[in-house]
Amino acid sequence: MFTFRFGVDDLAATWFSCSPLQETVLSLRARRSPTYYPEQQPWIVGWQSRYETLDTVLLASLAAPSGFVPDFLTPRPAVPRPEFAAELAGMAATPPEVARADVLAAYRGDGSPVPPVLAELLDDPSRLVARAAEALEAYWTRCLAPAWWPRARSVLESDIVYRGRMLSERGAEGLFADLDYRLSWRSGVLTLDDEHPATRALGTSVDLAGRGLVLMPTLFGRGAQTDITQVGPPLVCYPARGKATMAEGLGTYGRAAMADGPLTALIGVPRARLLAMLETPASTTELAHRLGVTPGAVSRHLTALTAAGLLERNRHGRSVLYGRSGLGDALVAGVPHVTAGR
Repeated sequence: MFTFRFGVDDLAATWFSCSPLQETVLSLRARRSPTYYPEQQPWIVGWQSRYETLDTVLLASLAAPSGFVPDFLTPRPAVPRPEFAAELAGMAATPPEVARADVLAAYRGDGSPVPPVLAELLDDPSRLVARAAEALEAYWTRCLAPAWWPRARSVLESDIVYRGRMLSERGAEGLFADLDYRLSWRSGVLTLDDEHPATRALGTSVDLAGRGLVLMPTLFGRGAQTDITQVGPPLVCYPARGKATMAEGLGTYGRAAMADGPLTALIGVPRARLLAMLETPASTTELAHRLGVTPGAVSRHLTALTAAGLLERNRHGRSVLYGRSGLGDALVAGVPHVTAGR
């Protein structure tokens, strides 16, 4: 558990950013865990032939199996809307010993062995930094920058506009309560409770001491996460609202990619898509807006999924939020459900 203690000036010093480099790095999670990111699969299908011309062995190793990435790959933005080239240049200047330590920490937290390609590069971490920068630049240029990033940037910036409105209308408590289920605000203290054991082991209390906080939406987060290890204000990264809209209008191959799989065969396309979307809780109205259908249509499917024990229903202020249950998580992940709940 992390707690952030706000002083008198810290809320005024808190600001939002969206990072093209972070989204580039974290997008590698979508290849490892397609079920968790169904809205990204049409894009991955579309650029697959270009991706195969890249340094795919290294790229595949930059995100560990459970999603951890070495911190040096995602430096904290210094401005609200950084350019990819500037962020990449900053990353490429990482001291080799820092990059080496970050790789080891990411895989130690994940609990997985370091892949051979990274193990070899750890003997010469300056080469690791240079090769990672080269691979990410090519991935960005050939796959993400032409069409994916303009759509992604629109979703991220729309989220930031919405959060600003929440802050102005409902204050800090309303803002943080709406960001993510892992976050809570009380009497000037923001608490982030991450269920992952490796993250919980790092938990600490942070006095912002006038530095404020950087809040950053992402398309590739399953819940709010923090980074307190870098110089400057701490960062909280949270799942962007509206991320399911990334796949809208991509044609029949996109719909086929999202509809494929045993989960769809079991419960049907609409319910499988809703279950995949509800990695973070959402209301009926929000889900209807994302999908472009009526709230009534969504409500019928939510009722059925809740009755089957795949969703949990909780009141949040005036809204009722639906989120996956332990059984729902297990079904989406494709693993046997062996406990009664969590």
